[in-house]
Amino acid sequence: MSAPITEPAKVDGAGVPPQRNARKAPPRPGDKQTEGMALNVFSHGFLALWAILIILPLLWLVLSSFKTDAQIGGSALGWPSNWQFDVFSRAWNKGIGDYFANTLIVLVFSVPLTMLLGAMAAYVLARYEFPGNRLVYYFFVGGAMFPVFLALVPLFFMVKRLDMLNTYQGLILVYVAYSLPFTVFFMHAFFRTLPTAVFEAAVLDGASHTRAFFQVMLPMAKPGLLSVGIFNVLGQWNQYILPSVLMQPQNSTDPERYVLTQGLIQLQQQQGYATDLPVLFAGVTIAMIPMLIVYLSFQRQVQAGLTSATLK
Repeated sequence: MSAPITEPAKVDGAGVPPQRNARKAPPRPGDKQTEGMALNVFSHGFLALWAILIILPLLWLVLSSFKTDAQIGGSALGWPSNWQFDVFSRAWNKGIGDYFANTLIVLVFSVPLTMLLGAMAAYVLARYEFPGNRLVYYFFVGGAMFPVFLALVPLFFMVKRLDMLNTYQGLILVYVAYSLPFTVFFMHAFFRTLPTAVFEAAVLDGASHTRAFFQVMLPMAKPGLLSVGIFNVLGQWNQYILPSVLMQPQNSTDPERYVLTQGLIQLQQQQGYATDLPVLFAGVTIAMIPMLIVYLSFQRQVQAGLTSATLK
């Protein structure tokens, strides 16, 4: 029996079947590839525009520190004709140094205390079940949504009764209370993603609950701690409403303990008619540079902490 006769495959002039020599058709307007390219172009364009909106004001602020009053008033976008580096020393000697030191004193104690108390409260609420657990958690969440403006008057009288107005310890306690709700809310979600088996293994090895928290669970939560710590540093460094209410001299013998945000406003008011705008711009630059260094140094840790809770 003879084999069936099949029609030979058609070939082009080069001897190659047309399906092998065919080129990939260009994407049509309705294809998913085209939609993805358009979305990438739009997102990258939006990010570039956002970067320009952030970088240009910062660049204008730094360049204005090296200008004179006449140059600032004449052309806001002009390049400095004479780079005056002594303007930073003038700003430092006019009070920025004292304001900078006061801010550091407050943050050195307020940020670690906020992180310690916030992490402990979040860990207990996330890992232990007890009556009223959710009520306490929602209490912290409600505190994060409560506007600080509504609490200024009772807060002022409360701190006054404690005799802590215009004191470092008073502002530190208020900063801790003000930052705890967000810290507990953030770390609560992070602690719930940590594996329970590691904690149970530590308890079986004889570790107490306190030791298991500080030596096992807290190191595992390092990405979350770094992320929320950066947010607390930025928030407390840039805080103006609370220190402007609580850090005012109470009498003629009470010294000024202004923080940076207060000090910049005070520096502007002290100038009066003798305007020295380069000194004011230099003061703002001095206040801005530490936060830029902190964020640029830990931006990867911040991104890792924000995404790790959703990826685990």
